[in-house]
Amino acid sequence: MAIDLHPLDWAVIFGYLILVLIIGLVAARRVKDTHDYFLGGRSFNVWLIIAQAFGVGTHAEMPVSLTGATFRSGYAAIWYQWKNLFITPFYWILAPIFRRCRCTTIGEFYENRYGQWMGGVYSVFALSYFIFNLGAMMKGAGKLVSAAAGGTVDPNTVVFVMTLTFLLYSFVGGLYAAAYTDFVQSFFIIALSFMLVPLGLAEIGGFTAIRRELPEQMLSLVAPGDIGIFMIVVLTINGLIGIMAQPHMLAAVGTGKDEKTCRIGFAYGNFTKRFCTIGWALTGLIVVVMVMQQGVTLADPELAFGYATRALLAPGFVGLMIACVLAANMSTCSAMMVDGGALFTQNLYRRYMRKQASDRHYLMAGRYSGLAITALGILFGFYVESVLEAFLFTETIAAFMGISMFGAMCWKRSNRWGALASLVVSSVVFFTLTELKFGQLLMWDAWNCLVALGVGFASLVLVSLLTKPESDELTEPFYEHLDTPSYLDEATGEEKTLHAEGHDLLIVKLGDLRLSEGLGKFYRRFKVDIDGLAVAFGVVVALIVLARAILWLP
Repeated sequence: MAIDLHPLDWAVIFGYLILVLIIGLVAARRVKDTHDYFLGGRSFNVWLIIAQAFGVGTHAEMPVSLTGATFRSGYAAIWYQWKNLFITPFYWILAPIFRRCRCTTIGEFYENRYGQWMGGVYSVFALSYFIFNLGAMMKGAGKLVSAAAGGTVDPNTVVFVMTLTFLLYSFVGGLYAAAYTDFVQSFFIIALSFMLVPLGLAEIGGFTAIRRELPEQMLSLVAPGDIGIFMIVVLTINGLIGIMAQPHMLAAVGTGKDEKTCRIGFAYGNFTKRFCTIGWALTGLIVVVMVMQQGVTLADPELAFGYATRALLAPGFVGLMIACVLAANMSTCSAMMVDGGALFTQNLYRRYMRKQASDRHYLMAGRYSGLAITALGILFGFYVESVLEAFLFTETIAAFMGISMFGAMCWKRSNRWGALASLVVSSVVFFTLTELKFGQLLMWDAWNCLVALGVGFASLVLVSLLTKPESDELTEPFYEHLDTPSYLDEATGEEKTLHAEGHDLLIVKLGDLRLSEGLGKFYRRFKVDIDGLAVAFGVVVALIVLARAILWLP
């Protein structure tokens, strides 16, 4: 299903690479210290946070895999990517945590709440997460671009060129460069999502042809047999718990100039991805009709995206599609490089290797450690053909790590021993059950996941109650931060605190709620959380209605 690249395609690809390189290097001029490099000065506007949340959460393999799933199972396969649709509104109430904690990394969050060695445990998980996911994403993009180029370009060459580009601007510009290039690359990702739809509809005869050619069950939004309601519920729980523990989230959504910016960015950046998912699913339906009309057979459903690319795009537009694929991965890889350098520097190097040094020294340590982490990711991508198992491992452990994250936020009695027990017990239970059921460790199963999460939370509670609580000296400053909103005063460039009714966080105050409080007082305390949740759930309904209604267009 591959195509040879036209010179115009190569011109578009190199033009894109030069564009993002220039933007990244210009943004790098704003970096003066580690606060700028790791956190962008916590000064990003709402558009940059939306772009970061959208770009970091969207990878090149997503449209390809979902198009293939829709081609195989029908429109309901959209739930493979919409599995987190129902947790997206909760991002509105979770986002302020990342800003209020006043941390550079989530490793510091763990250290501030559970003590030094628990911060070290998290850091080991996070660095592994970055290395494995960097390798997986770069290798996946390399294979996809190589296929589009007719096999004339080695995937490892694609990885090298792509990596060299984002390394150049990320090494110098840190999160400033990552954020501004993410903003530009978000438009490429949106183009990737919808570029094939109008061309495909024109080719097959519009939505009328889809309704005429395909059976009703192919157009239903009811989940396919292998993704039932129960699995969607468990995936929702798993995603809600795991999202907070993913190590790149703090920099991606906690670096806005104020909490409203972080809330909008986290929730609506991800809603943008949910919207783009409709385009991926429609592409799959279009390809089903195309192959029926043309009498073509695809050996693998995941060839559907490549088939549409070959059949529908003219020279230049193929290059644009490849640029979009690169954008989808470079936006995430750049952020992970900066975040990995921050985590290593703040939680390992500064803590254990060089306790007293200048800020400039730590800035260079962050740059070179991010470079080293990326290099390890490249090696992983070069020499490991199948990266699925490593990806599944890190995604699964993120949920089990997230148990202690929620314990830290919601329950003041949770301690380091309970946090460690929740991670170890949930992991052991999950992988043991998976081995017994499937004969292998890395096969995701809804019941196994639900049982593992249940015993993980039970372990957190039981072990915390049976062991000594954390000292007030450790926990009081932590919760004082979570109770106090902050914002960047753009006039002075200083961080200031905000004391106003309605800004209490539901997730932090769960353990302190009283039934006698009354609905009126409850609403006044959590007004910002409640209003935002209501609007966001309205967006969920609107997306589902849109996905169904669009099929009835002519």
